Amino acid sequence: MTENIIERINALKKKRNAVILAHNYQPPEVQDIADFTGDSLDLSRKASETRADVIIFCGVHFMAETAAIISPGKTVILPEMSAGCPMADMIDAAKLKELKMKHPGLPVVCYVNTSAAVKAESDVCCTSSNAVKVVNSLKEDSAIFVPDRNLGAYTASKTGKKLILTDGYCIVHERITKNDVIKAKKEHPQAEVLVHPECRQEVTALADKVLSTSEMCEYAKQSKCREMIIGTETGIIHRLKKENPDNNFYAVSGRTVCANMKKNSLEKVLWALEDLKNVVKVNEETTGRSKKAIDKMLEIK
Repeated sequence: MTENIIERINALKKKRNAVILAHNYQPPEVQDIADFTGDSLDLSRKASETRADVIIFCGVHFMAETAAIISPGKTVILPEMSAGCPMADMIDAAKLKELKMKHPGLPVVCYVNTSAAVKAESDVCCTSSNAVKVVNSLKEDSAIFVPDRNLGAYTASKTGKKLILTDGYCIVHERITKNDVIKAKKEHPQAEVLVHPECRQEVTALADKVLSTSEMCEYAKQSKCREMIIGTETGIIHRLKKENPDNNFYAVSGRTVCANMKKNSLEKVLWALEDLKNVVKVNEETTGRSKKAIDKMLEIK
């Protein structure tokens, strides 16, 4: 059955001139069918570079929205339209406008985990892998940073700049505690601890490395250590094992599963290619304004 679905996906992909992008947190079978797997920055760049007419974006809504902004001439489809991001919902354009009024003149850095409307109110976008570079690129010593308080605090500690933060957070990374890390280190004393910067400060303080998901994948290939405790959504462990079959990877906690990231499936990818429904669109005015913030991010190497 699965082989038949994969064959049909590959045939339709060719017929539609489509490309399948999958986030590192997607289910294993979805990652395996994708043309490209990566983190938000990887996928943003891939969406801007692809010559495909159709982009099947296996992730959550803000990611597909970002792809639609970058590639307005392409059809961007989210296989499961209900796949959202609770963190992205913790800030909206109205709240950001209020914050800008309280801090006039300060640049706004928005995490890619935001709606197009929020990006349109921002000066520059960032991802977990380039947040430090983006903030360091600002000439100002202070900035507004939305919505992730944990990534914002980590970025502030690495840049020395004052960041005005909101109370947003990733519900998955927020579940990881200091005790989880301590317990995992006791169980695997030879393992290095890699955690995502969306984790609490008490967690990042105990880590050997604080890395985005793509950085974790690169580090795993280069490190001499063959055991690693992974402090992020468990979906990435599939890719890590696939790329490093001789290494051992352990989830820091059994609670690090994002229900939204797991909503996509092979069947839904197939249906998306068959029907070309669930198209993600952003209106022209919002696209123009939000694209400036995204383009500014993509210019930063």
